[in-house]
Amino acid sequence: MKKILLRSLTSFFAVTMLFVACTKEDKDVTLESKLATSETTKIFNTSATVIGFVVSTGSGISEKGVCYSTSPEPTIAGDKVIFTADSVITATFEVTLTGLDFATKYYARAYAITVGGVLYGEELSFTTLPNVPTVTTAVFTAMSGTTAQGGGEVSDDGRGAITQRGVCYSVLPNPTLEHCKDSITSDGKAVGTFTSSISKLKQKTKYYVKAFATNSGGTGYGTEVSFTTPASIVKLYAAGAFQGWDPAAAKDSLMNTETDPIVRGFIYFPAAGEFKFVAQKSWTGTAYGLGSAAGILSTAADAGNLSVPSAGYYQFAIDMINMTYTAIKTDWGIIGSGTAGGWDSDQNMTYSAFFRSWFATIPLTAGEIKFRANDGWDINFGGPDGKLTAGGDNIAVSTAGTYSVMMNLSSPNNYKYSVTQWGIIGSATAGGWDSDQNMTPNANNTWTITANLTVGEFKFRANDGWDINLGGTPSNISWGGDNIVVSTAGTYTITLDLVNGTYTIL
Repeated sequence: MKKILLRSLTSFFAVTMLFVACTKEDKDVTLESKLATSETTKIFNTSATVIGFVVSTGSGISEKGVCYSTSPEPTIAGDKVIFTADSVITATFEVTLTGLDFATKYYARAYAITVGGVLYGEELSFTTLPNVPTVTTAVFTAMSGTTAQGGGEVSDDGRGAITQRGVCYSVLPNPTLEHCKDSITSDGKAVGTFTSSISKLKQKTKYYVKAFATNSGGTGYGTEVSFTTPASIVKLYAAGAFQGWDPAAAKDSLMNTETDPIVRGFIYFPAAGEFKFVAQKSWTGTAYGLGSAAGILSTAADAGNLSVPSAGYYQFAIDMINMTYTAIKTDWGIIGSGTAGGWDSDQNMTYSAFFRSWFATIPLTAGEIKFRANDGWDINFGGPDGKLTAGGDNIAVSTAGTYSVMMNLSSPNNYKYSVTQWGIIGSATAGGWDSDQNMTPNANNTWTITANLTVGEFKFRANDGWDINLGGTPSNISWGGDNIVVSTAGTYTITLDLVNGTYTIL
């Protein structure tokens, strides 16, 4: 009976996502009753649009629309959207389903209510898009004048697979993928934290950054952060009361590196006093003095002088972007399994203002050593082959003996050390220029030898080689200096003082 009633409606009903021309209903046209539902369009994360097509005669249609559900075979007893938009009776109609759940499969059927009952179109299904991912942006730090590092975190994928994540950056605020096609990093395809490295930046430039993640629902962005790149390599000199306020004569300097934007270095002050940092060895360029408070720098012409409260060897770290600095007074020692105190206590070193280096003449056993400041590990150096890096590897001592250990931190980015035993060599010695006459170490960083010398020349050299040697006059000794002349043959006691940079021949 129901089928007979439905056929008597003589209506045709179709739903399609494709473009369909609108036609007015014509009560004079009678078609065999048919109903079909094929596609949806404009699918988003919480909505989808359905286009319907109805031709009817006879008793007509009192209501038309789309019913939908997360279960198959939806009916008008459940969720539905009634088409009421137009005032002119048309064959084509369009409804939008809203309030849908994201990333969820739905079933939908067009329907029409007539006096004879409810007609349903064929069932179709669609899946709403996922929400865009939830992303946060990590702090970015300029690592040099051309590089920076930071990252982000994808905390929620929005129920959609992550297809890309990274950061986009620009010299303009509010960077997006659309506007930063050549300034995007690719850092994986997963939920979780990630690290991003940016390169080929411009020096002294402010950049804006957003972390992002993309799924099929779109792209989510983290909040915007910014950073400013410094000059690629910065070198500063210290000029002050301790050296006569003469930038041209400045020996102590600080530098950053390509991977560390902080300008670092060590300066020895023989007494408490004032100073400034200068970007060149003159007062005609930029000078850095005291800012609004301790630890703040200023380049103003009337900026006050910086100062240290007491004599000592200070480590400086300068943030050129934020114009801040720290100064830590350091006393150095040697620690390790190769020392008498093992890893429990330091063997103190003595600073040589002449050589701008630290010395300790101590017995060592086969083992390992490191240099550290202030009996702690906050500041320490190590490394192989005479080269030091902050926090570097332990230094191996292969042969037991008494050595003069030297650490030189006077040249930023080129810190060095040596472990030496000293002797004399030359035409005035018994071994000539072929073999060293070994000297005896003393606890006060001196080495002595009593030897017969002939008229001739000699030099001090370390470890039976020429990599480290000293020469020159008693008041002007230097690394690699001139041969020392012996004008009268005799038995002499020769003393080399490494801390004071002198020697005696008595």
